[in-house]
Amino acid sequence: MKQLSAILLLPFIFISCTEDTSSVGVFPEADDIANSYALFDVYTKSVMLDSVVYKNTYNYLGSIKDPETNTDIKANFAAQFHTFENYRFPNRNLLFPDIKTNHAQDPIECDSIDFQLYYNGYYGDNNNPMKLEVYPLSFDKIIDEDSTYYVNTDLEQFVDANVPPIATKVFTAVDYSVSEIVRDDAKYVSHMRISLPKEYGNKLLNAYYEHPEYFKNSYTFIRKLCPGFYFKIKSGTGTMLNVSVSTLNLYFTYYESVEPDSIEKVGAICRFAATPEVIQSTQFTNGNLFELANDNSCSYLKSPAGIGTEITLPINEIYATHQNDSISKAILSLTRYNNSVNNDYTLEIPENVLMVRKDDVVSFFKKNKIPNNQTSFCTAFDATYNSYTFDNLGHLISYCRYEKLNGMKSSGLTEAQWESSHPNWNKVVIVPVTVKTTSDTYGNTSYAGVAHDMSMSSARLIGGPDNPIKMQILYSRFK
Repeated sequence: MKQLSAILLLPFIFISCTEDTSSVGVFPEADDIANSYALFDVYTKSVMLDSVVYKNTYNYLGSIKDPETNTDIKANFAAQFHTFENYRFPNRNLLFPDIKTNHAQDPIECDSIDFQLYYNGYYGDNNNPMKLEVYPLSFDKIIDEDSTYYVNTDLEQFVDANVPPIATKVFTAVDYSVSEIVRDDAKYVSHMRISLPKEYGNKLLNAYYEHPEYFKNSYTFIRKLCPGFYFKIKSGTGTMLNVSVSTLNLYFTYYESVEPDSIEKVGAICRFAATPEVIQSTQFTNGNLFELANDNSCSYLKSPAGIGTEITLPINEIYATHQNDSISKAILSLTRYNNSVNNDYTLEIPENVLMVRKDDVVSFFKKNKIPNNQTSFCTAFDATYNSYTFDNLGHLISYCRYEKLNGMKSSGLTEAQWESSHPNWNKVVIVPVTVKTTSDTYGNTSYAGVAHDMSMSSARLIGGPDNPIKMQILYSRFK
């Protein structure tokens, strides 16, 4: 038998399923208020998360397998590169070995050019070989900053067909070409260096002197000179990098002066970075998710952009004999199954989750909304009870009910007709998220931002279409 964690039992539920509150000691009744209590079946199921907006300033790169569910996760990313407005290189004549000769018609050469991908962490094996290919993005299919890109967007559409990679790289998460002493230094940041053909650097350098207006700003730089690059895992599995910063570095040498007595040379770097000012987008490919989503014995939470849990709220049943009562408490706990596999590569448990109405999932993230504790709620994983608990959904239940009643009244539809035309009226979805909070001078904390969780995480929850869980409802009414 699979091991289950303890289900969260709140103090007021140590009674049988009844509306008699004579044995409930923690909700004392006022002289003019009567309380009653009931449990209701709640059905859950796994749903694929589509149209997940990618809004992170970092990217993922790699390929791994979840040992618990045997699902594959692969991540490639595309990035544009930012240039400072009206960027200036040294005077053209200062870049030649012989500065005393007129080189007006001679092409300029750089010393070298490369990418550097800095990553602040990785999942998987630190010594696993992975092969990476880098492709230039197309001028004809520019990634537009005014468009919305999702984690399932096919980024290869922005690469011209039959174009070979501009660079390849075999890497491991730990760069053993760097000494252990250097890697152990607190100032060292793990990174991968990818060399580019010198000809590409020469192209960028000569373009400045022929068309300095191309460096006017990032918009022009991207559309006239460098649309960006697509970083694609070609082979290997077992490693996933969290790439925090990507830079394109052009190295060149120039003289400090054209004066005859000056022979001082200076080595310089022109650095273009993938920053929030330009587009970065990771494409995730998840394997075997449909099999998990169709498992009726449970439900799942998986990130990045994998699976959420849909919940059908029993609103009609809750109000069936309580039309004139108020809901004082509505509590729902989602309890996690313990992992059947535990090793160094087991995925983390989603730390925070969002409950939002099913029809609002896409717009919630697209419009950068925050939980309002009426139609959307956030909660954190409780390691003590191995569960996610939403401790007061009364406002949501009341909101959904009155939405239906008002909709029936305004449309003239019967209850069955209205529900048929609004099939998601009583459905919410649980989604793994990352949250940002802020505090005021009095120590009060509020949400500053909520986004889809793009980390590698997974949880299997008690429930599913064949295994309902319980919602706890406490009613109040005037005597």
